Amino acid sequence: MTLLETIHGPADIKHLDAGQLTGLATEIRHFLIDKVLRTGGHLGPNLGTVELTIALHRVFDSPRDRILWDTGHQAYVHKILTGRREGFDRLRQKGGLSGYPSRAESEHDTIENSHASTVLSYADGLAKGFRLRGETDRAVVAVIGDGALTGGMAWEALNNISGAPDRPVVIVVNDNGRSYAPTTGGLATHLAGLRTSPDYERFLEWSKQRLRHTPKLYEALHAVKTGLKDMLAPQGLFADLGLKYLGPVDGHDIAAVEAALRQAAGFGGPVVVHCLTRKGHGYRRAEADDRDHHHAVGVSDPATGEPLGSPGPSWTSVFGAELVEIGRARPEVVAVTAAMLRPTGLAAYAEEFPDRVFDVGIAEQHAVTSAAGLAMAGMVPVVAVYSTFLGRGFDQLLMDVAMHSCPVVFVLDRAGVTGDDGASHNGMWDLSVLGIVPGLRIAAPRDGARLRAALREAVAITEGPSAIRFPKGPVGPDIPAVDQHDGIDVLHRSPGDDVLLVSVGAMAATACEAARRLTGEGLGVTVVDPAWLKPVNPSLIKLAEQYRLVVTVEDNLRVGGYGSLLAQELRDAGVPAPVSGFGIPQRFLDHGKRADILAECGLSPEDLARSIHLRIAADRAPGVRRLEEDSR
Repeated sequence: MTLLETIHGPADIKHLDAGQLTGLATEIRHFLIDKVLRTGGHLGPNLGTVELTIALHRVFDSPRDRILWDTGHQAYVHKILTGRREGFDRLRQKGGLSGYPSRAESEHDTIENSHASTVLSYADGLAKGFRLRGETDRAVVAVIGDGALTGGMAWEALNNISGAPDRPVVIVVNDNGRSYAPTTGGLATHLAGLRTSPDYERFLEWSKQRLRHTPKLYEALHAVKTGLKDMLAPQGLFADLGLKYLGPVDGHDIAAVEAALRQAAGFGGPVVVHCLTRKGHGYRRAEADDRDHHHAVGVSDPATGEPLGSPGPSWTSVFGAELVEIGRARPEVVAVTAAMLRPTGLAAYAEEFPDRVFDVGIAEQHAVTSAAGLAMAGMVPVVAVYSTFLGRGFDQLLMDVAMHSCPVVFVLDRAGVTGDDGASHNGMWDLSVLGIVPGLRIAAPRDGARLRAALREAVAITEGPSAIRFPKGPVGPDIPAVDQHDGIDVLHRSPGDDVLLVSVGAMAATACEAARRLTGEGLGVTVVDPAWLKPVNPSLIKLAEQYRLVVTVEDNLRVGGYGSLLAQELRDAGVPAPVSGFGIPQRFLDHGKRADILAECGLSPEDLARSIHLRIAADRAPGVRRLEEDSR
């Protein structure tokens, strides 16, 4: 039996000696590399938090002491040490272990935090609540890293935490200098100053080598180290906020981290423990990966680390390549991203036009309003962001961009069901949210050719903002139109006037397959792709007058989605045809493969065809509620 196999909860590591702890860290790294390469997931961040997590669970008593993670993708080691090791065989798979903290999995997970920069606000509220309840013996520890400290919300929380010197919150800054890519901005520069002070680095190395095997002396040294640090490394940023500062600490030295955490726990007020870690630490391939240190990996060969399978070009890569072509012809086109240069497809653009790409860190609110300013200055900003993260900048989109009619292009990657990353990363709200924004145009291309065309159309718009949404994964083959109706692509047509099936974006293949099934059952079905969803094309309204039933299918919420928008437009125009909208139910979805989740939502071709057929049959049957009644 390995040492790791004897660990079933945090109590099992508290009695281990220094040699055993080092061995445990090594076993955990081997375990992570093997398991995460088999399932896919966030490898690099977790390899960097092994020793830090061990030290946290040796000093604090979870779950009574609350250990909160931001961002949540760095909590795999926490899961291992809290009894979930066996679940890693089904990491991020349907019915298996979530890739983020999950309250349904364990009492050790307080928050399901995968949108960054929120943990300090949770910690502030928990500490206030514990104090009001008289529970003064409970610690609140907030681990913030992978660029999350660049987010504005984190600094709003720090402003409040620092204003209460008697409120015990331990803030662990897991500083690996990166989010997906190297962290940018003034904060990154300040942390780098703390991280790279030569005299202090030499002092850290000396203390580690000379005193690591004498824990009492090591801990005593860390207790007086603050004074030495004041002379050798700057710390003004946190001190000026009224926060006690400990560090920098070698985050891969369990004894050093443990000593700093014990000192912080006894301080009685808010304190920052600055831990230096290396993303991908202990895995040669990750350490050599200068792009993102294997931040997130797909299913790979554990022996070689090479990805398995060749899914073909992705939606993201098609967007990125087309933007480069546009940028070559239009020097006013600039790109904005929030710490996700490569994940949103902007790496090639940044390489060719480095002065025309702005990475603002994990700060979507700032990204959106900064883009408005760029537009006011005569530029054409393209804001590339995951659909789920645009919600963080909605007020800015509404009031700072749309109200000023700024021609900002929002490119929403990972729209619809993304799957593996779970509830927080599904981009299933954007059509419902963006549909209420005055003057905002919205496109949902069905394939790569339509994505390229939509992007060129969007950057040519001068009188207001636009948004283009597309899903995660391979783009698939282009879907040609069989006909056109006043500029609207017709993807399938069979004789008859039973059903007008309106497909939204990447649901086109599903809609066409459902239509073929319905045609085989004797129904007349026409499938159309409006491409631009908002504003609704007047030609689509005229076309709907010719059919007994209008059906929409989208990978967005049914509530407030495209089906709702089209139904409203048809009612306003006096079109009698009822509308049946098929989409995602109003609930948070568990993690799993996109196809499986869509099927659960009734959005497979088989389920869609069956449901439409039942509606038609109900309309024809005497004494059964009619379609018009059902649509209300």
